[in-house]
Amino acid sequence: MKTITPHLWFDREAKEAAELYVASTPDSKIKNVRTIHGTPSGDCDIVSFELAGQPFMAISAGPFFKFNPSVSFLVNCKTVEELDALWQTLSAGGKVHLPLGAYPFSERYGWTEDRYGLSWQLMLTAGSEMKQKITPVLMFVNKVCGKAEEAMHLYTSVFRDPLPRILSRYGKGEDPELEGTTRYAQFTLLGQEFAAMDSAREHKFAFNEAISFVVPCDTQEEIDYYWEKLSADPNGGQCGWLKDKYGLSWQITPAIMDQMLGSRDAEKLARVTQAFLKMKKFDIAELKRASEG
Repeated sequence: MKTITPHLWFDREAKEAAELYVASTPDSKIKNVRTIHGTPSGDCDIVSFELAGQPFMAISAGPFFKFNPSVSFLVNCKTVEELDALWQTLSAGGKVHLPLGAYPFSERYGWTEDRYGLSWQLMLTAGSEMKQKITPVLMFVNKVCGKAEEAMHLYTSVFRDPLPRILSRYGKGEDPELEGTTRYAQFTLLGQEFAAMDSAREHKFAFNEAISFVVPCDTQEEIDYYWEKLSADPNGGQCGWLKDKYGLSWQITPAIMDQMLGSRDAEKLARVTQAFLKMKKFDIAELKRASEG
């Protein structure tokens, strides 16, 4: 089954970070580590890993993009002991946004940045059915504050998934939050749960390329479809990356790319790398020609 994969951009710490996340999360593993050469960032490590069975990717590609809280990862924890141990690991050397404690929505919760700047929300969900251990949370701020509901409707229409569930909205008198905007909502894309929220508070950050979402495509028609539906600038983008109208980054990628980049043939890998570096929207036929030489 195809799933959307969060992609994390690090300077040079992708493998180190993935190992930390895997070591601190049960049922997790590093799937593979590969290096591609000849990119504008030089040699880049690409790490594929799973956290609680969910796919993630990370790349070491230079200090061009920095993580920020506009995208965070909510981890549902079954016990206080599990939550506290994970909090100790992830908060070490990082920055706490909301201290660990009791809140109206959870008896134990905290929001922290880890030592690499990646944001995590840890929540005790004892007794609740957990469909998904880790949920990406999108926070719409600044120019796109108030657009969370609109964005969720766009995403679910593009991926042909059920409409989002608005679990709560801001009420009157909750300044600076805007009455009627989304406090918290859930939606599903290709079977994976996401969450979204608006925040009208002053924030010095926005969505950027540090975190993107990889959409696997079997055919050129799929690539063309997602590119047209999601891209705010169909002529923009690079190497399969695009930004939507809200600034969120997506990677519209051929499913066979993983196989191509996993080749042990150095010449074949170099040909594929040089081919995709020249592309904006991926061309599967051209990538196959490069792979076959």
